[in-house]
Amino acid sequence: MIVTSDGYILTNKHVIDGARSISVILDDGTTYENVELVGSDPLNDVAFLKIKDAEDLPTVTLGDSKTINAGQQVIAIGNALGQYQNTITSGIISGTGRSLTAYNSDMTASENLTDMIQTDAAINAGNSGGPLVNAAGEVIGINTATSSDADGIGFAIPISSVKGMLKNLIATGKATRSYLGAYYINLTPDVAEAYELPVSQGAYLFTTSDINPIASGSAAEKAGLKAGDIITKINGIEIGRAGSLSTLIGEFAPGDTVQLTVIRDNNEHTINLTLDAYKN
Repeated sequence: MIVTSDGYILTNKHVIDGARSISVILDDGTTYENVELVGSDPLNDVAFLKIKDAEDLPTVTLGDSKTINAGQQVIAIGNALGQYQNTITSGIISGTGRSLTAYNSDMTASENLTDMIQTDAAINAGNSGGPLVNAAGEVIGINTATSSDADGIGFAIPISSVKGMLKNLIATGKATRSYLGAYYINLTPDVAEAYELPVSQGAYLFTTSDINPIASGSAAEKAGLKAGDIITKINGIEIGRAGSLSTLIGEFAPGDTVQLTVIRDNNEHTINLTLDAYKN
């Protein structure tokens, strides 16, 4: 997907893995050679490319994947099977917040993907990196994976999770991911019951006698987060229905300040936190 008129492109990381050179062919047949890989997400199957010296290119319109719902109509666009250009398939959002292990075509490498959008719009090999769009034509996901065991099960990365990297790329030329600096468990009703927690949605900063979930020197430590805290909202957006903590943080660039709603000792607190840049 071309996301800026001067040639920044969003795709899946697995699409360009191992490439010695990258070229881009537009819908009208215009070809660009020596396209540059300018960054990738260390935690997700996302990569950013740049067409050099480009201008006035047509771009997609990014939507808001935090607002999507199961049953919503969607359209997937891609290069199906690597040979059928501009293939369009339609369906609905079958579910959100899905986790899966995705394998490459020869089953030699795998990646764990979380918080995925599930759709029954047909997604095949070659669709990877293409847009999943809503009825308004806005991109709400990046087509990424399909099930080899069942029909009508495809997966897309929520578009909101990459907006922060894109914002930072446009501003600085570097695709750097924002980073909280805390380890957590995504809450479900079962997890909340097991740990006797007061809420069933959020990010639980789980601790044991030998594990501190707060990374030393991190944004989380500087903001005063503590082991046992439950983060329930980011800037008023509830963790869970709108996406996981990681996905919601992905909407912001390093250096952005966010407001966290935190449950501590059964009391609700508001904490301002300035996000760090992720370091490999």
